[in-house]
Amino acid sequence: MTFITTLKQQPILLLLTIIYSAVFLFSAFDPISRAVWVAEILPALLILAGIFYMAARFEFSKTAYILMFIWLTLHTIGSKYTFADVPFDWFNNLIGSERNNFDRVAHFSIGFYAYPIAEYLIKTKKCSVPLAMAFGLFTLMSVAAGYEIVEWWYAAIAGGEEGIAFLGSQGDIWDAQKDMLCDTAGALSAVLLMLIQRKNG
Repeated sequence: MTFITTLKQQPILLLLTIIYSAVFLFSAFDPISRAVWVAEILPALLILAGIFYMAARFEFSKTAYILMFIWLTLHTIGSKYTFADVPFDWFNNLIGSERNNFDRVAHFSIGFYAYPIAEYLIKTKKCSVPLAMAFGLFTLMSVAAGYEIVEWWYAAIAGGEEGIAFLGSQGDIWDAQKDMLCDTAGALSAVLLMLIQRKNG
């Protein structure tokens, strides 16, 4: 199935791609740091390519597609400003935090990918429903840990302000652990959503 055919046959994917394209162009125009933008946008584009690759072979539910594009959108916005500098005062003031928590919200949203992983395993009958959900959860936990290692590695190599901006720890020595907790909480929320939908479906 070609890329165009895939989009034509899955209207929700076409709509989300159009919206994301606008966000991507917005992020590419005059980012705070071009080097950080490139480093941050590459994972997003790889994930987007993976979504298109899978969509040509398997049609996810509307819920799964929306959940996948939430993280793509948030991560791409973060790439423009660097995660520590995204205009997010309304949320930080709401929770009474002096720290910019945009990166925490973005980490929470990447946990949503547990939903499409579990959905794929269930619909293709690769394993039982409980095992599929557990696999989705543990996969995201593993990816979260792996990404923190890559993030540390890149920041150490880049050094200076660019390395600090990419790391986005904002002086928190427990930043990596908190990020992984947010990833896990997002994955648990996605699995819970699937359980509710299956119960009411």
